[in-house]
Amino acid sequence: MGLIVQKFGGTSVGSVERIQHVANLIKQEVDNGHSVVVVVSAMGKSTDQLVDLACEITPRPSPREMDMLLTTGEQVSIALLSMALHELGLDAVSLTGWQAGILTEGVHQNARILDIDEQKILRYVEEGKVVVVAGFQGITREGQITTLGRGGSDTTAVALAAALGADRCDIYTDVTGVFTADPRIVPTASQLKEISYDEMLELANLGAGVLHPRAVECAKNHQVKLTVRSSFEAVEGTEVKEEALMETGKVVHGVAHEDQVTKVTVKGLKNEIGTLARLFNLLAEYHINVDIIVNQNIQGQERTHISFSLDTQDLDKALQVLEEHKAQLDYEDVVFEREMAKVSIVGAGMISNPGVAAKMFQSLAEAGIEIKMVSTSEIKVSCVVPRKDMVKAVQALHSAFGLDRVAEKVSASN
Repeated sequence: MGLIVQKFGGTSVGSVERIQHVANLIKQEVDNGHSVVVVVSAMGKSTDQLVDLACEITPRPSPREMDMLLTTGEQVSIALLSMALHELGLDAVSLTGWQAGILTEGVHQNARILDIDEQKILRYVEEGKVVVVAGFQGITREGQITTLGRGGSDTTAVALAAALGADRCDIYTDVTGVFTADPRIVPTASQLKEISYDEMLELANLGAGVLHPRAVECAKNHQVKLTVRSSFEAVEGTEVKEEALMETGKVVHGVAHEDQVTKVTVKGLKNEIGTLARLFNLLAEYHINVDIIVNQNIQGQERTHISFSLDTQDLDKALQVLEEHKAQLDYEDVVFEREMAKVSIVGAGMISNPGVAAKMFQSLAEAGIEIKMVSTSEIKVSCVVPRKDMVKAVQALHSAFGLDRVAEKVSASN
């Protein structure tokens, strides 16, 4: 048997009882003859509690000190899990990110992994130990402790699996796998047996919280065999793999949604070459991420309107930047629609099946839903719609593309 990497999130290790349960899951793999490297997050809501403590001290804590503080959460969980493994008779050792040789760039609170010294882990594996590594953290060449930002433990696990040449990487969560839609708003949503890297990356970027986009991207780049499964239910999970290795190629694999979207329209911009570049370079300078862009350009007109969508939490900042640079951009007015949402369909089968977007538009029209903006890529079509219609839109699309009938339910009997 080979080496596997298992990752357990904060919910999975949220209490002593859950840590003991996780220890038993790890023991099952060891008993099956595997060498095991485990990546864990901080317990439950402990990271949020640490953030609250910092904010009681100062409203603007330094990023460096926040990294020093937040990394303690994972140190608690790795130590407790190692103790639980010892109680089961397993030889285990806990390692912080820096002890595990995880080298990062120097961006505090959102660092990227640059390299991993795999020998710092393999020497313990060769001694027959279960290695329990703190997710979400690393160290710079200058010895500064860093954190990897949102989804950092997923990224840690996949990066370790790639560096160690692991046979597979199992991401344990509080759900049983990847679903065709959010089951909370689509009761007929089904769990997928498999999904391609590209489809999973699109869903992750669209807000599906099962995996972080950086982790999926890393898995795709290094061909890491990835499975999303539940810590609490003994069922098969969802395999994330290359499309060529999938059993069947469905046209649409999932419907995603985001409910905090605002449409912004900058009116009366000069209709000339360079206008788009000036506007969006400026927004990028202030780290404002825009999504769908529509240029209402009419040939022969001196002025044009440009609309774009963004996360509602960035609206105030965007409006401030636009106001402060009104003379530079030379526009007439800015208007916005706040109560928007984005619904998207994702599927690798779109590449070879024309008419998917038309079917989406028709389904929304039949449901009486107004489409405000549209964006397409090879395997995704997104529409901005009124937020009040979001649930109806997701349900209509899920039904229109037959996902409740086509997707395979994965049961414990599999």
